[in-house]
Amino acid sequence: MAPIIAALPETLQERCVAAPGLLAQIIVAKYGHHLPLYRQEQIYWSEAKVWLPRASQARWMALCSQWLEPIHEAIKAEVFASGYIQIDETPVRYLKPGAGRCAQGYLWVLNHPGGEVFFDWQTSRGAECLDRLIPPEFSGTIQCDGYSAYDAFARRRLQANQPLTLAGCWAHARRGFFEAKEQAPIQALWILRQIQQLYEVEAELRERKLSPSLRLAYRLNRSQPVLGRLYRICLYWQRKRRFLPQSAMGKAIHYLIKHWLGLCRYLDEPKLEIDNNLVENTIRPTAVGKKNWLFFGDAEAGKNSAIFYTLIASCQRNRIDPYTYFRDVLTRLPYMTNWQIKDVTPHAWAAVQREPASAAA
Repeated sequence: MAPIIAALPETLQERCVAAPGLLAQIIVAKYGHHLPLYRQEQIYWSEAKVWLPRASQARWMALCSQWLEPIHEAIKAEVFASGYIQIDETPVRYLKPGAGRCAQGYLWVLNHPGGEVFFDWQTSRGAECLDRLIPPEFSGTIQCDGYSAYDAFARRRLQANQPLTLAGCWAHARRGFFEAKEQAPIQALWILRQIQQLYEVEAELRERKLSPSLRLAYRLNRSQPVLGRLYRICLYWQRKRRFLPQSAMGKAIHYLIKHWLGLCRYLDEPKLEIDNNLVENTIRPTAVGKKNWLFFGDAEAGKNSAIFYTLIASCQRNRIDPYTYFRDVLTRLPYMTNWQIKDVTPHAWAAVQREPASAAA
């Protein structure tokens, strides 16, 4: 009687020697611990005498990104469904064929405070990137810095009868006065003390965990008078030409007055944060990676990296181990349908993992 041979399990790619555990390890090492593939190649050989060429690892990363892209899109949908996003971008160089040098691209990061985070890759920083990134049906609030592309994008959406709201960032406004301390110490420090009062109110709100209506009332009672003082003194200094327009203090005052409506937007919407620091904190780990791997291999590698950064940041948001998540999801994806993708986003995956613990308790 001929022996019965069991069918091989489904894999991400036929005859691929990399199991989900190895793929998960490479992903986390590069995008979580910022180890370039050539360093991983050296580590595997020097410590385990296993030869894993960086070219093979790069092909595996491209393969994994294709499988994980639907989860990336599901997270994007969750972020925009919230109606409130924070957005920022960071430059990343990439190799451009035929140019003989590195070109500059950008990782755009969208964050919903208390929710998901989403990375996207674009080869430029223009307003057209926002057209591709933000869906036409989105009509909520975007919190951003004073970069002119956001204003241009908002105007185009308004002309197309697709209005949205821009909210400012007090961290960016404060930065200008901090840089002006040496030039105008008395005036700049006075402004900084007023802004510090605004942040003290926000710290108290987070500590007390007030309802949206009480949060709004608290801000109107405590923060609005401070904002009034700030605006009046800056407007007075500008009209009296107290500082040269091109001086550090003059630029800081101009920024505050120009973006005043956006900076005060958080008074009207209790769900808004006072600044964009949460999204900037999300971007910060990529700076460590850039020092190690220096640039992306090409524009397509930037897109793949955005997928991995999104999923790792989402794992961290949901307090789950990225390696465990990637290993499980990469094992299950070949058996799944598109309708099941929403069940393996980091948020949904974490909720399922917590169910046994809740039942046991």
